[in-house]
Parts: sequence; structure tokens; C-alpha cells
Amino acid sequence: QVQFVESGGGLVQPGGSLRLSCSASGFTFSFYFMRWYRQAPGKEREFVARISSAGDSTMYADSVQGRFTISRDNAKNTVYLQMNSLKPDDTGVYFCNTVPDSAPWGQGTQVTVSS
Repeated sequence: QVQFVESGGGLVQPGGSLRLSCSASGFTFSFYFMRWYRQAPGKEREFVARISSAGDSTMYADSVQGRFTISRDNAKNTVYLQMNSLKPDDTGVYFCNTVPDSAPWGQGTQVTVSS
């Protein structure tokens, strides 16, 4: 069964950094593009970043371009999201998934940016 386990979230001050991890299992990880999403309170889930199966191509939402970096380690079945220069608007629950989306989704990891 497909499983995603996100971790690394927490409370951070504006301007701070966090590194999120997503450990995946139940499928051939190296075959799939992977995406990070986030969901802020009261809002719909939104796309954050995407990485190709080999890790040689990335794409970002305009709101995080230049501040976030997505990467992956296919030997560890893990995708990462390095988040720098965090802003209060980055607050939300962060999820990872394959491209196209697989079910079920993981629990996500909470990121709170506040002073």
C-alpha cells in the first residue's frame, strides 16, 4: 500500500528555515515525479514544488520561487523541501505525493511561521 510520512515541520520565526522530509513506500519511488503541497487554515491545498523522477528537473509555485528547494534521494525513497526566508504566509500543513496523485495522502507536517 502507498504510504507517505512527512516530517520536519515546526514553529519558526519569519526569516527562518526548515527542512521537510517525506518518506515514501509501497511503490517504485524512482519511477515517479514527486510534488509538495501545502494547505493553510481555511484554504484549499495548493501546489508548492515538483521534482522529476531522476531529480534533474524542478518546478516551483511563484510564491516560493527562490526561497524553497525540492530535492530527492531515490536510494532512501525520500523527497525533501528546504525552506528558507520563511514568511507567515508559508504557514500550513505540508504534504508530499506522486505525480499523478496517489491515495491515501499522508498526515502532513505542520509548519507555523510566527514571531
